[in-house]
Amino acid sequence: MKSFVEVAPGSQFPIQNLPFGVFRPSHGASARPGVAIGDSVVDLSVLADAGLFKGPLLANSNCFSQTSLNAFMALGRPAWIEARSTLQKLLSADEPTLRDNAELRSKAIIPMSEVKMEVPATIGDYTDFFASREHATNTGTLFRGKENALPVNWLHVPIGYHGRASSVVISGTDLKRPRGQTSPPEGRKNPEFKPSALLDFELEMAIFVGPGNELGTPISVDDAADHIFGFVILNDWSARDIQRWEYVPLGPFLGKSFGTSISPWIVTLEALEPFICDAPGQDPPALPYLTEKKRYTYDIPLQVALTPEGESKASVISKSNFKYLYWTVCQQVAHHTINGCNLNPGDLLASGTISGPDDASMGSMLEMSMAGKKEIPLEHGGVRKFLKDGDEVIMTAVCQGEGFSVGFGECKGKILPAAS
Repeated sequence: MKSFVEVAPGSQFPIQNLPFGVFRPSHGASARPGVAIGDSVVDLSVLADAGLFKGPLLANSNCFSQTSLNAFMALGRPAWIEARSTLQKLLSADEPTLRDNAELRSKAIIPMSEVKMEVPATIGDYTDFFASREHATNTGTLFRGKENALPVNWLHVPIGYHGRASSVVISGTDLKRPRGQTSPPEGRKNPEFKPSALLDFELEMAIFVGPGNELGTPISVDDAADHIFGFVILNDWSARDIQRWEYVPLGPFLGKSFGTSISPWIVTLEALEPFICDAPGQDPPALPYLTEKKRYTYDIPLQVALTPEGESKASVISKSNFKYLYWTVCQQVAHHTINGCNLNPGDLLASGTISGPDDASMGSMLEMSMAGKKEIPLEHGGVRKFLKDGDEVIMTAVCQGEGFSVGFGECKGKILPAAS
């Protein structure tokens, strides 16, 4: 499958991908939905105005004139598939509709360098899970010892917490180092109030919810995929010293809510189909409401790089893979709704830190540095235990197909000094 739009070899956005996002043209027009192909963005509002969408989208094409993807997400999988197949046809090398209409093509296809990406949905709610057995084991060992690494419920229930949707930001947004309370210094009774000294990242992926469910009506684990619009990379920035002091008894709060970064392009399940693989086995078996008829996940290689301030070269410090997650996204959706909780279009569900089976695949500096006891070497000769001011973290995810790549773009952010 080839496109008439130029796509460089190795591009993350060939015609096999076509991820959805929301962009703002450089001339100051309002934000609108788009699709990435090569180094270009396709303005979906232009194609909708030209009457090029059929099927389930024919009566709902105004979803592409919105400033977010929520209305499109709410339409469900038949509309998503119709949009994707229409776009693949319109952008294919042998289809003249767009290729040979210079005026329409110039309006619809914009260089990516001339747009500003926005958070793709109005996120009503954000949930962060704790789905990596390796991450849970690594962190549990640090704080409770190897014999009690996993909480007693971990192998039975996909643990999660409710995050802060208002501070979810798009890739490229800089974040100030948070200030907050930390544990009392040794020999003192009262906590300190100061900028976090143990600032960390967490390598995660997240799904955007599609149609969702009514209050009181759970989504079954085998129907969950129909409620998943697609995936993004997510960086759950974490102030470990603030988190450690506030964590008991109710869990993460200010140590997490100062910022969460996501990549701008949402990769659909259809684009990820070539990368389906078996999910890890579960022992003990999951309860019936979490037992999948066909248990699968996706082979998505992940990478974290760090660029210190003043350096031009990034140091790769982690390589992991989405396939390591013990709890699948379908299990996460089913568990989230089993009590009757309603998910809405545009809700964001994150995976939790994705760590793998070896030291090179750890998804956080907390694990890499053994809570600050070990130095993490950088390629330029420096070291880190946790993040310093000026550090930029760049997360990427690229699946390799036969002759093409499916990528998510970058999820990056720089740490600025704390506010005075």
